[in-house]
Amino acid sequence: MNENTNVQGTSAVPRVVVVGLASCFGCQLQITNIEAHLMEVLGQIDLQYWQLASSDPMPEEFDVAVIEGAVTTEESEHLVEELRQKADTIIAIGACATTAGIPGMAAEGFIQRPGSVYDLVPEACGEMISPRAVGSVIDVDYEVRCCPIDAYDFVDVLQRALYGSNKIDSTATMCGSCKRNETGCFYTKGVMCLGLVTRAGCDARCVNLGRPCNGCRGLSPDANLPAAREACRAAGIPVEDFDKALEMFNQTDPALRQA
Repeated sequence: MNENTNVQGTSAVPRVVVVGLASCFGCQLQITNIEAHLMEVLGQIDLQYWQLASSDPMPEEFDVAVIEGAVTTEESEHLVEELRQKADTIIAIGACATTAGIPGMAAEGFIQRPGSVYDLVPEACGEMISPRAVGSVIDVDYEVRCCPIDAYDFVDVLQRALYGSNKIDSTATMCGSCKRNETGCFYTKGVMCLGLVTRAGCDARCVNLGRPCNGCRGLSPDANLPAAREACRAAGIPVEDFDKALEMFNQTDPALRQA
């Protein structure tokens, strides 16, 4: 991702489209939950298309494309390629778009499944393809991770996209956040938590609420999977359970198969 990308100067007011692929559309709904600031956000952009809110056709020209959801059909694959050609900036939001998320769980063994599973897919969508993240199909400039996204995180990323930023996304694992928050570790209680290997950036919200991390931000590039498996063994947690839990949001991540 190019963190210095911005669309300032592309047009008087950046033209934005919001597109949904294979997802629950929950991340788009999250954007509407910032009622106190939504009008301020919308006042900085020309929102020309929002698939969730209108059935009007998408315009031919725009500056920023916000994409939610995984790529699961030939139609969606061609769509994101078209978005990349037209947009100066691509923002992928949510686990489905950034890691393939829940749809990505279907990737394993996809080729071997009987075609009858997909008989109800509209013909216009073309052939089903193995689920993948948007970034696996096109270059993505910015990402907003989590399932669902944090609305204020989206605002921060949108500001960076519109006005430029030299902020570098963290590649650390989430365990550091827990230490800074002075929250106890689930492994001392024999409870599995994927914060050991999950990319930081959410401030460990689930852990702060008393729930172990389920890994929705995806594997951290700094994750040490062999060491995490040893931590599971030491805590009496079956390694098989740990590996299975990782598949929920990391099924299409090659790093999961390499370590």
